[in-house]
Amino acid sequence: MMTNVILRNVTEADLPILFEQQLDPEATLMADFPSRDRDVFMAHWKKIMADEKNILKTILFNEEVAGNIVSWEHDGEQEVGYWLGREYWGKGIATAALTELLALIKIRPLYARVATRNVASRRVLEKCGFVVYKEDGGFFLRYDRE
Repeated sequence: MMTNVILRNVTEADLPILFEQQLDPEATLMADFPSRDRDVFMAHWKKIMADEKNILKTILFNEEVAGNIVSWEHDGEQEVGYWLGREYWGKGIATAALTELLALIKIRPLYARVATRNVASRRVLEKCGFVVYKEDGGFFLRYDRE
């Protein structure tokens, strides 16, 4: 694992940076998820931060906010997702952050969804042990390792 990647709980001070990162048009294309306007984004994060069941981590790289990695329950399944600012892509940060998150979360199985065009994100998940179990407008991956 990269020693310059650290996960810590998301704080309100992180939200302006996370907001700016999710505005990037290339990132929204890769994620297949539209950006939110500021008020909607902030309301969403305040809501998910208030739910103690959610695992919400800021990814720090060289002490800078590189993005976030989260896990939440949806329809009885524990899901994971992450978002990195584009300047942090291709440096192994997502793989290091996901590896660290998998050590923190004991719930199995875990699930993730990746847009078909997001080959890099699929590789991150597969490097960490996720396996594609369904293709339906994207890739659905599952993680069962202890």
